[in-house]
Amino acid sequence: MRALCWNGVNDLRVETVDDPELVNPHDVIVQVRLTTTCGSDLHFIDGYLPGMREGDVFGHEFMGEVVDVGPEATDTRVGDRVVVPSFIGCNSCWYCDHDLYSVCDTTNPNAELQQAVFGYPTGGIYGYTHPFGGYQGSHAQYIRVPFGDVNCFTIPDGITDEQALFLSDAVPTGLMGADFCDISPGDTIAVWGSGGVGLMAAHTARLLGAERVIVIDRYPERLALARREFSAETIDYTSVDSVQEALRETTGGRGPDACIDAVGMEGHGTGLQQLYDRAKQLLRLESDRATPLREAILACRKGGIVSVLGIYGLTDKFPMGVVTNKSLTIRTAQQHGQRYMPRMFDYVQQGDLDPSYLITHDMSLEEAVRGYQVFKSKQEGCVRAVFRP
Repeated sequence: MRALCWNGVNDLRVETVDDPELVNPHDVIVQVRLTTTCGSDLHFIDGYLPGMREGDVFGHEFMGEVVDVGPEATDTRVGDRVVVPSFIGCNSCWYCDHDLYSVCDTTNPNAELQQAVFGYPTGGIYGYTHPFGGYQGSHAQYIRVPFGDVNCFTIPDGITDEQALFLSDAVPTGLMGADFCDISPGDTIAVWGSGGVGLMAAHTARLLGAERVIVIDRYPERLALARREFSAETIDYTSVDSVQEALRETTGGRGPDACIDAVGMEGHGTGLQQLYDRAKQLLRLESDRATPLREAILACRKGGIVSVLGIYGLTDKFPMGVVTNKSLTIRTAQQHGQRYMPRMFDYVQQGDLDPSYLITHDMSLEEAVRGYQVFKSKQEGCVRAVFRP
């Protein structure tokens, strides 16, 4: 089959690789119909996250059609049109029983590679480094899905492939981040980042009852999407002296009730702090440019919530004293997509959410290298590039 492979830092190639096979009796093979870029892929493409090996197929956000099932996959059938959450759950460990699917105790066969760093291993994820399981990813014609009955969700009639695609990762990540904010009527939610996850966090915050949603970024076409799709207020951080002061002013001096960081380790900012972070990151003295995270902590009102969706490694100058003295709550996780799937299906079927507006570039798999180039550099107004294997 054809697949997009990682062959070194910023070295991507579409190659012919072996087709996946059933390994365990609960496995399912899915023919990928749509798969998409994700900002978290850029972290290992750029060399900031270790653990990729030459020839690895990557990608973790996808939907498709079931073409083969193991003997213990009794609820999933050949021909089912399915969407698959990016983190793999087993539905039988303590964590899955408590809807914490991304920290499943069963699905990471390389747990020892994470133990020293995290203390405990996370669940497995498709196409996202060997410490996260070493699974082959979704930027391919076919993919093996372990625990098929747990992780394959049959897409209801009336939901298109393009809508279902983003229920794999962007929507559940954003929805989880908004859910973490414990939104009450009248709340103001500020979201750093207007990529796919940031837009979905802001959009679902509105669906959960936020009165005001403020999106912070520097790309006019993305900020325009936020205004058009869910009536967000927007701040171009390059046009203000201080994001914190701008938020203070627009909230009557109090600050947002909750702040969502949907950027992560390759964040951008202005001034000396950005120069400091870039220099230390280039020298590998830290892995993160954490300007959005610091700004969210400083801007949030006292007693508020900071919801962190961005992926981080080693963050320098973390303002822990601010967190304590402002009585802030920090909530964070990799997304538990299985928990949110029924609610997401309802949102789409009821017409409350159509995440297909994230698609700006619709491409064949053979064009995937270029797709990642325009996605990474945000050329041509790219929000998400979608590949059709």
